[in-house]
Amino acid sequence: MPTIKTKSRSAKAANAKAATFPALASIGAMIARLREDRHMTQTELGDKIGTTQSVIARIEKGEQNLSTETLAKLSEALNHEIVQLSKGGTVNFRIEGDHKLKGAITVRTSKNGAVGVMCAALLNQGTTTIKNTPRIEEVNRIVEVFESIGVRVEWAGNDLRITPPATLRMRDIHYDSAAKTRSVVMMIGSLVHRLKKFDLPQASGCTLGSRTIKPYIYALEKLGVLIETSSRYYHVSRESFKKNREIIMYEAGDTVTEAVLMAVALIPGTTTIKFASANYQVQDVAFYLEKLGVKIDGIGTSTMVVHGIDAGPAGLKKDVEYFLSEDPIEAMSLIAAAIVTNSSITIERCPIDFLELELLKLEKMGFKYKILKRYKADNGATNLIDIETKPSRLKALDEKIHALPYPGINMDNLPFFAVIGAVAEGETFIHDWTYEERAIYYKELGKLRAETILADPHRFYIKGPTRFKAAEIVCPPALRPSVIILIAMLAAEGTSILRNVYNINRGYEDLAARLNSIGAKIEVFRDL
Repeated sequence: MPTIKTKSRSAKAANAKAATFPALASIGAMIARLREDRHMTQTELGDKIGTTQSVIARIEKGEQNLSTETLAKLSEALNHEIVQLSKGGTVNFRIEGDHKLKGAITVRTSKNGAVGVMCAALLNQGTTTIKNTPRIEEVNRIVEVFESIGVRVEWAGNDLRITPPATLRMRDIHYDSAAKTRSVVMMIGSLVHRLKKFDLPQASGCTLGSRTIKPYIYALEKLGVLIETSSRYYHVSRESFKKNREIIMYEAGDTVTEAVLMAVALIPGTTTIKFASANYQVQDVAFYLEKLGVKIDGIGTSTMVVHGIDAGPAGLKKDVEYFLSEDPIEAMSLIAAAIVTNSSITIERCPIDFLELELLKLEKMGFKYKILKRYKADNGATNLIDIETKPSRLKALDEKIHALPYPGINMDNLPFFAVIGAVAEGETFIHDWTYEERAIYYKELGKLRAETILADPHRFYIKGPTRFKAAEIVCPPALRPSVIILIAMLAAEGTSILRNVYNINRGYEDLAARLNSIGAKIEVFRDL
């Protein structure tokens, strides 16, 4: 097993060792910081990885040999990827394909809902408990950002407890963590109620072409909030808020609608938001704000009327619990996996209101399934179903398949029609008009022997039925295109390698292990 080695130990050698092997000292310091941020003692960390307090102390001083196994255990215990020690240090999947899936799998709560509610929780100086929060990289990045500015964040099993302080340390914000996720921009909607002026790192996320900040600028300026941009930061300022406004959204974006909801929640009076996104994550944020006492009319529609509350000079302070809704994108991923592997599985807790059009399109392609049960989610609002998929022979639709704001085909569900189209008889036309670059990544299916045509950056054709063959592919820098490659590999003859799966782990919790529980054969391995 590979190790990072040190010289023989002695009192004087410790300092020399740190100088000779700066990587060990750096790793040790990072582990100490992560442990302290999580309010964990050295003994508690040792117990989690099956070692002693003295070993943890030596690790944190840079005086302990570290195997890849130990690094992996530390990564899991601290909920932070420590083994990615360099640009070459990646997590990968080895996938033995061409296996039928069987059994039942449960849809987890959504990444997008979780990060939206997390950002909204900054409005509340009491403790917000977000129930069944997915432990994924996107959530981890927001946790790191929160902790860096003084927010207390604790895991209690699968629940996340967030308690903001009276004063936020924005000057200490962890730039790298904030810059890794576009979700951080939603914090603007909450932070304007805590600070009159602050800077927020410019964010990235998936590489999908140009993604403008202008919808935020145009919407929030209606409330008296000014956003200016520099090469690395958003510079946000405001004086007094403007009340009783009508805001017409520049575009019906999910995160910008969430940010506006946060901003108007604590502005007394009535604010009308038109051309708003009504998507699932927006509804999660709206339902959470109602828990804080904000009345919102029109949740689930493109026009919402928000009756803002006066938090007073002391600010809002309530201890609340909120149950996240299930993730329709993960549900669609599992449906696609069943179709592409021609398997019969039961998929539990599917949020049907956000899958109805997708299922109708699939039904017209020949997909056979049965709804086993209908019921409410734990939040009391989202409608769920359990469905049983059946082996089906699909035929390509004559019409193009394209996404639209809810209740159209979800923007994030559109890529799954590319890999589904690969196993359907005929030619499927995907029009991905939303993003400048995402359709380009669909071409990676060609490496698995799919017959594809990229007409332009928005128009993609795929012809089936395809008999996928194993290949080695590096994940593209976008979440959903990475997952459709994984799904194709599940059906491919032979053993495929999918490298650098960070993007998948950013949006899905334990996806490899959960697919393995229903018959997939995926091995997770790391490069150093």
